[in-house]
Amino acid sequence: MRTEAVLFDYGMTLVAFEYPAAALLEVMESVRPWLGDDPPTAEWLLFHVLHPLETDLDTLCGEREVAYMDFYAKAWQRAGLDLDPDVLLRILDLEQQCWDRAVTIAPGAFELLDRIRARGIRTGICSNAPFPVEMMRRQVAAIGLLERMDAVVFSSAVGWRKPAPELYRAALTELRATAERTLFVGDKVKEDYLGPQSIGMRAVIFTGLSGRPAPEDLPTIASLGELESLL
Repeated sequence: MRTEAVLFDYGMTLVAFEYPAAALLEVMESVRPWLGDDPPTAEWLLFHVLHPLETDLDTLCGEREVAYMDFYAKAWQRAGLDLDPDVLLRILDLEQQCWDRAVTIAPGAFELLDRIRARGIRTGICSNAPFPVEMMRRQVAAIGLLERMDAVVFSSAVGWRKPAPELYRAALTELRATAERTLFVGDKVKEDYLGPQSIGMRAVIFTGLSGRPAPEDLPTIASLGELESLL
């Protein structure tokens, strides 16, 4: 059956990130005047708010997406800082801009996307990301991916996380594609292989950025260029 569309996971598939410690320290220093009298140091904020927050994100489970601004507020409250929602949003925006600049595109990603789109195959992103969708779309645009996508769907926009079928179906709807004619590419077995297969998509595990070996009985590719032979 002819492939009419490819859906990609985002992190560790199309992009990788390097923790932007220096940039985040600069942001924490810049927001200290917003935190009241005698605010903590930037280093204290990094280690007592942002680092634990990253750990909490890594332990998210379940298929319902979190309300990220509530999640973010609790991280600051645990550190003894109960901030106004508008202040929290301003801080988060500055923090996310650090991550925007910390993105590295997977080798060969742009070239692959351009080639398969030239063949008439639609492309999209379907990824777990609890952050405000406008910030995620800004990042995707800034790194040159948005212009190469027919659909960009993050879990924060849908309210469901992979492997919930609702997220895949929302992406297929935006992509105007059927599951049977769509290939899913990602780095995690549960979210990017078993989940897509459960609603009728073909799937392949990409190991080029994560470095994690996939089970031997699953189809894998080590470089994005290998994807073309599966279309």
